[in-house]
Amino acid sequence: MEQELEYRKQQLQEYKQTLAPLLRYLPWLEKSAGTSASRYYDGTDVGEKLMSFPVYDGTLLGFVREAAKSSFMDRNYRYIYTRNHIVSHDDERRMIESAGLKEWGILCGILSRYVLGGQTKGVLWSEAVQEKIFYLVIHKMCDIIEFWDKPVGRNT
Repeated sequence: MEQELEYRKQQLQEYKQTLAPLLRYLPWLEKSAGTSASRYYDGTDVGEKLMSFPVYDGTLLGFVREAAKSSFMDRNYRYIYTRNHIVSHDDERRMIESAGLKEWGILCGILSRYVLGGQTKGVLWSEAVQEKIFYLVIHKMCDIIEFWDKPVGRNT
């Protein structure tokens, strides 16, 4: 029993340290929910028609960069989705809402789908902001840590 308690404390400390750099993006993620965090540039403003490509908000890119180098990334996120029958944004929101410490891996899987998947399909980053998925995952992670430990120092 004592070992389990000590293991949980150590695990929470690791989660808290990994989550700390992502917390500064929480107010921006909340404010940007429901809006597009990217736009398409096609060169018409310089008089030439070019192939259009997405231009992302700098804060979003900072968040994605920070999240991508965290230990929360799970390259097998697809298995989490199939194992838990997650197919829609509503399913994701439901899983996030009901998650506890034991479901931390599910939260990491949802975060990974958008961060890692967005590296090849860029629209996922904007979609995660617009659908409020990034915000909900980070916020839920904070709630879980605060339930089992001390506050993590988030702004919202």
